[in-house]
Amino acid sequence: MDSIIIRELEVYAGHGVYKEETDCGQKFLVNAVLNTNLRQAGLSDDLSCSTDYGKVCHFISDYLRQHTFLLIEAAAEHLADEILLAFPMIMELTLEICKPSAPVGLPLAYAAVQIRRGWKKVYLGIGSNMGDKKEYLEEAIKKICAHEKIRKVKCSELLTTAPYGGVEQEDFLNGAVELETLLTPEQLLGFLQELEKEAGRERLIHWGPRTLDLDILLFQDYVSDDPSLTVPHPDMENRMFVLEPLSQLCPYHVHPITGKSIKQMLKELQQA
Repeated sequence: MDSIIIRELEVYAGHGVYKEETDCGQKFLVNAVLNTNLRQAGLSDDLSCSTDYGKVCHFISDYLRQHTFLLIEAAAEHLADEILLAFPMIMELTLEICKPSAPVGLPLAYAAVQIRRGWKKVYLGIGSNMGDKKEYLEEAIKKICAHEKIRKVKCSELLTTAPYGGVEQEDFLNGAVELETLLTPEQLLGFLQELEKEAGRERLIHWGPRTLDLDILLFQDYVSDDPSLTVPHPDMENRMFVLEPLSQLCPYHVHPITGKSIKQMLKELQQA
């Protein structure tokens, strides 16, 4: 991916653990690598096809002067999110905040923190088999679209599917959702579980009926075997109600563990 690079932008701001740091302020240096696609700007010579690095510099300066943080770790975290939200063509950034006057009692050029943040492509499985199934799913999608750190939401068709897991119950209405997010996997899981709770979901029977079921199927290339958040979603290669709608959105997306595409997994399951 192409990059716009900002080096040693000077900002005088009040961040620090000590009172004199926040009261009197001090100089900070900011370095940023903004990952974006510059081809169209290069071909057209049109600034509207790129991200104006002058505006980014002023945005950084204004934000750091108008907000106060005890830790430069916090300053960097919040600033990174705000840059990504304010400049949508930036897909990912590396941000470094340097503190030349860090109070360590020893000579040094500066102390600094560096973080890398960006938009992540995520695929969700959605389902319902109680009450007004379509209404539950549409309301959940509406709330997902409204989240400030989620964008580019795209939905598959909703498919009627037989229940999975051997529990006798009504058929499900299932689908898949594609989105980009600045949330971490854990933050996204918490948000989805809150939506399930708002829809009145009760976890009484494993694989039992539910008003709303929202699962993280794939989170970019993230892999986790944590029991509270297993990604990619376990056993998805054996679930037609997952692979069919997912194949509408990303047939050539490759599973980060098996190395198989969604299209390939669906074909194998259909032939099994």
